[in-house]
Amino acid sequence: MRVFIVGTGNMAGGIATRALAGGHMVRLVGTDPAKAANLAAALAERTAGADVAPAVPDAVGSADVVVLAVPFDVARQVVAEYGDHLAGKTVVDISNPVDFATFDSLTVPPNSSGAQQIAEAAAPGTRVVKAFNTTFAGALVAGEVGGLPLDVFIAGDDAAARDQVAELVSSGGLNPVVVGGLRHARELEGIQLLHMALQTRPEGHGWMSAIKIVAP
Repeated sequence: MRVFIVGTGNMAGGIATRALAGGHMVRLVGTDPAKAANLAAALAERTAGADVAPAVPDAVGSADVVVLAVPFDVARQVVAEYGDHLAGKTVVDISNPVDFATFDSLTVPPNSSGAQQIAEAAAPGTRVVKAFNTTFAGALVAGEVGGLPLDVFIAGDDAAARDQVAELVSSGGLNPVVVGGLRHARELEGIQLLHMALQTRPEGHGWMSAIKIVAP
């Protein structure tokens, strides 16, 4: 797949690492071209034969999957600005609309989610999928926690888009868990709110823990 990642931070690097491990092409789009180039260089050094490079925003029209590795408010702005360039594309929202001052609430109304608001801001035909919001960057780079592959929870209304994201996840050595329609993004964001809050406690896990479904 041609995977375009909007953002150049730690989560962008973690998701890019998994995409490259799966043999996909990765292009990085950032507001600072130097940061995108530096991240691409670091990823290329980390993964032999990696097809990774910086790209300009207008190039997202050639993407199969666009990952919004940016905060919620920025992601909402990005889809509005890209407009029809995203129509027909699978767009992955990884954000968590959390009150980062307190880690005690979400910043969206109770009947909504960050992913749903991003979908509303996007052009008609944009296939928004929630994924990677319950994973931390360091664990993504490692691909596992405690010897177990990360679970990546996936929510979206378009079945083909969900399947596309599931393939991206599994090819990178992770375990896709499809939970249903985009309305379930609210629950995924709430779960991660608690997960993030646990990291701020003295007995926290250093942002290297993971949420996983375990069954016999």
